[in-house]
Amino acid sequence: MSTLQALLWDVDGTLAETEELHRRAFERAFADFGLDVRWPPELYRELLKVTGGRERLRHHFERHRPDLLARVDIPALHAHKTRLYGEMAARELELRPGVARLLREARAAGLRQAVVTTTSRVNVEALLDRTLGGEGREIFEVWVTGEEVVRKKPAPDLYLLALTRLDLPPSACLALEDSELGLASARGAGVPVVVVTSPWTRGGDYTGACAVFDGFGDPGMPCRRLDGGPQPPDGMLHVDDLHALHAACVGDAGA
Repeated sequence: MSTLQALLWDVDGTLAETEELHRRAFERAFADFGLDVRWPPELYRELLKVTGGRERLRHHFERHRPDLLARVDIPALHAHKTRLYGEMAARELELRPGVARLLREARAAGLRQAVVTTTSRVNVEALLDRTLGGEGREIFEVWVTGEEVVRKKPAPDLYLLALTRLDLPPSACLALEDSELGLASARGAGVPVVVVTSPWTRGGDYTGACAVFDGFGDPGMPCRRLDGGPQPPDGMLHVDDLHALHAACVGDAGA
């Protein structure tokens, strides 16, 4: 049985509840480009099944607004949205409760940590610089972002690249994800997964996850386990809990 050596963190919805900010940035970009397009929350929830901002835009225009497809410069529109998101993130974004605590616990315990995300590197930098300052760039040894692969989540390519850069087998790692697509991506690379749902992903099918929680937990803000397993005694996920979940998951896979 492999010992847990590294945590592989998704970003959007996992490190921070970013999706509402992304949605607002898309809508501002549409307005700036003079496009009569709205992405209300109920539509955006469906569009989240398509990973990658450019891919999400193309999917929407192909399915819902083919009249605009020929005249919209999708790369330029997405680049503008990314700039807007960065400006908004620098003012507004915060890590989810318990994330900073767990990142620091893991670092102190000697666990290696990586970012594995379909979002762009500039978006990750905006989040970490606002919330953790220079510490964020020190905590994460490896960064794998959406620009680096052709196939994004749910394909396993991002995780396979992270494993190569870490030079670790899948069974020595644990992915932290918030969505069905992220779960499928990590499991496709053989990496066990703990799902920590966000408001945009609750109620999904997380079959195959080691465990499912509704948060990471902080003092006064307890998290709950959602898959019927034992609840965290103090309402918080700790490194020891992740070790135990990983051991049980890897052991079950090898049984």
